[in-house]
Formats: sequence, C-alpha cells, structure tokens
Amino acid sequence: MGDIVGSERAPSVEELHHHFNAAVDRANRKHPNDIISPLTITLGDEFQGLISSLRDAATIAQEMRHLLLANDIDCRFVVGLVDIKTAVNKERAWNMMGPGLADAREKLGEKKAESLYRFSLPGHKMTELLLEAVGVGLTSIERRWTKTQLNDIARSLEGKSAADIAKIRNVTVHSVYKAKTGGEFDSYMIQWNAILSTLSDLDREIGARL
Repeated sequence: MGDIVGSERAPSVEELHHHFNAAVDRANRKHPNDIISPLTITLGDEFQGLISSLRDAATIAQEMRHLLLANDIDCRFVVGLVDIKTAVNKERAWNMMGPGLADAREKLGEKKAESLYRFSLPGHKMTELLLEAVGVGLTSIERRWTKTQLNDIARSLEGKSAADIAKIRNVTVHSVYKAKTGGEFDSYMIQWNAILSTLSDLDREIGARL
C-alpha cells in the first residue's frame, strides 16, 4: 500500500495525477510475474496491490519512490504480510479480505511517522521493528539527495555501471562517483540490502510453512 505525502499542497493536481498514474502503470508493466493483483489507485492519492513476495514488494516500493521523487513527489509505502481468505482479484486490487490488511492500513494511516518505508508483519514484531528503524535511515538519506544524486543512484540500482551513467549525463566517471559518494550510496546500499536479505529470509520461512 502507499499514498502521496502532502497531495493537498500540490501546485498542480493534474500534474500530480499524471505522475502518480505513470508510476503505478510502470510498476505493473515492469513486474508482471511478481504482481498477483495489479497495483491499483483506490481513491485520490492512495494505491494498493498484492505482490507474490515481501522482497518483491519492497523492490517495487523503492522503484516507485525514486521515480516519484524525481518529479518532486513524496510517497509513503507499507510492505505488509497478508493472508487473503477470499478469491484473489487478478484484475484490480480491491474486494479482497484477510488477516493483515487492517494492520497494513493502520500503518499507512500513521501520517507523522519518520519513515516513508513502513512494514507490517503480523507475527514477526521484532523483525518489523528492526525494518522500521532501517526504513528511517533510508528515508533520511533520500531526503538529502540532490536530483543528480537521486538519478545516479537510481540508475545504479537498475544495474547501470558508472561508465553507463557518465555517458547518459555526458560527464566523467569521476563525476558519477562523486555524486554517489555525496549521496551516501554505500551506506544506503548496506541498509537497503539488509532489508532485502531480511525479507527474503522471511519469504522462505513463510513458504516453507505453506
């Protein structure tokens, strides 16, 4: 789940709507094998979707976060563990029920939280607590990025090399390294990889019980 931060203060509702829809559409197109029920904008500035694994959900959230941030849009996300008890709607992410959905919704409603990466993991409270703390660190780093740092780091996460990025920006490789260093890239990746590793372990643990 996710929602736009401060949407009521957007200079242009039309532009916000365009970028929000574009980010949701891009995620659905990029991850068809990971998404069980497509990311769906439910009302106004909120969306939700059903993803096959916690790790994939976090990856999609981060990609959307960076894409929206490039357009000066803040968005908070909740990666939640749910157990759908009704028929899965594979066309739109609505009209489903099951344990975990209310917990995730409650997290999304905590508007004053320091982190824009939230986690709702019923039955795994200590893991949830630690991931929430790491999410604060990620959010803090991201908020200090310049547009150049954001773009270079986002491209690095997509698998592009420093040479690839330098060619795109028409600068030296040194300039790319300088931007990434200024954006605390190494610290950011340590925290991000810790989140992905923890969620992967939890995915395996849950899968082993099914």
